Amino acid sequence: MAQHIAVIIGVGGMGQAIARRLDPASHLLLADFDAELLESAATRLGGEGYTLTRQHVDVSDHASVTALAEKAASLGEVRTVVHTAGLSPVQAPVPAILAVDLLGVALVLEEFGKVVAEGGAGLVISSMAGHAYPAFTPEQVQALTATPADRLLSLPLTAADSFPHPGAAYSFAKKANQLHVRAASTTWGTRRARVNSISPGVISTPMGQRELAGESGAHMRAMIDSSNARRPGTPADIAAAAEFLLGPAAGFISGTDLLVDGGVTAAGTLAPRG
Repeated sequence: MAQHIAVIIGVGGMGQAIARRLDPASHLLLADFDAELLESAATRLGGEGYTLTRQHVDVSDHASVTALAEKAASLGEVRTVVHTAGLSPVQAPVPAILAVDLLGVALVLEEFGKVVAEGGAGLVISSMAGHAYPAFTPEQVQALTATPADRLLSLPLTAADSFPHPGAAYSFAKKANQLHVRAASTTWGTRRARVNSISPGVISTPMGQRELAGESGAHMRAMIDSSNARRPGTPADIAAAAEFLLGPAAGFISGTDLLVDGGVTAAGTLAPRG
């Protein structure tokens, strides 16, 4: 019997927390751009008894993503694909955010849609920022979902100079992620596989802490204080939702986004950053 492969793209706090919620008999394929982080995560998870392989990946590079998908397929049946890799507004300028958060997701959905096994499940980590971005027009939806991944960044809609700041590009990319997951549900469905996304709120990861310390920190803390939970989320909160969406209990769910933000969006405190 072929071994089951679980691919974790982006092995920071959320990626590792999700990995620990998966079937411990699965073979983990850990992938990240940061070689030091990748080695650290592999050492930690390997020390906990997980069987794993590690591979460097640049999600903004088509050849790199293709190589990762091919590696996964060579190891066994690709039953789980989790994409957590991304850049936040305090980490990078507009072009890099579009390349990683927009193009990177589209490439992963495209390439892993070719190798995911029957009965497999995929998950993209998006953001509540996508829910705050203004609705796309029908023409924008068509452009984003009908354009091959390689050409996404050549659209007038995705021109870097059309975004006033990294936060606007980030929110746009996360809104587009929801569209791409919905579209990918159809292509993954031809292989009898599912794919969904989670939109986290403010999560206590190194990335989240940098955002809280940045220029939008006061606004983010106000959102938290006005929310139902009245606290930042934890990687475990996201991992619990991921476990559900990736597992058999969610076998009838595909192409949807689950908002996991502690009630911030419901409280109406998240203003568009566009």
